[in-house]
Amino acid sequence: MSTPQPGSTEHPTDGDARPDTEPPVTPVLTPKQAKRANSTVVGMLIAIAATFGLVLPVLLFNPTHTAETYARDIDVPNVSSEAADIAGYVPLAPDLPAGWTSNFARWNTGGSDGVPFWEVGYLTPERQFIQLTQTDNANPTWTAQRFDGAQVSGQRTIDTLDWELLDSSSGDTFLTAETGEYTLILNGTADLAEFDVLGAAILDDLAAS
Repeated sequence: MSTPQPGSTEHPTDGDARPDTEPPVTPVLTPKQAKRANSTVVGMLIAIAATFGLVLPVLLFNPTHTAETYARDIDVPNVSSEAADIAGYVPLAPDLPAGWTSNFARWNTGGSDGVPFWEVGYLTPERQFIQLTQTDNANPTWTAQRFDGAQVSGQRTIDTLDWELLDSSSGDTFLTAETGEYTLILNGTADLAEFDVLGAAILDDLAAS
């Protein structure tokens, strides 16, 4: 066998060639390993099916959490009567037309500001919200906190009572008025026409007390 000389173009014979890469090796599972792998997959599928079996009835039998889910109809006159001994006066519980409901009514004893107050949340027939707040012990700091940055934009007369109108960046409308010993605040997302309905009912309740 001759030795290639420098500068020669002679290449090694095919018997001396080596492949650049080796073919991939396909793993082969033993029957026992295959059985164990299949058991794992089957167990996982059974666990998933069991989870769906527990969750699906809950989804089917519980209503979707919409605004209507939280709609309640509180007996405001009853809660007002219970709060009267603590408040020292009978809190407002206006008689409203059909279609109005209340989703909360409560007496707040006051926090660090020392201002106790009565508040009621109303849902209008159009499913909008108005909150009524009443106190006989308001001060400028407390009132400003209740307005939450709302700015005076005008005045609105409901029946015989003049209310100060305020608009807020959140989109809520505010109406506030002083009548006798009470400070009244209405705020919410409803149209002003619905504020008028609540305001008129409040005046009727005050006149009857």
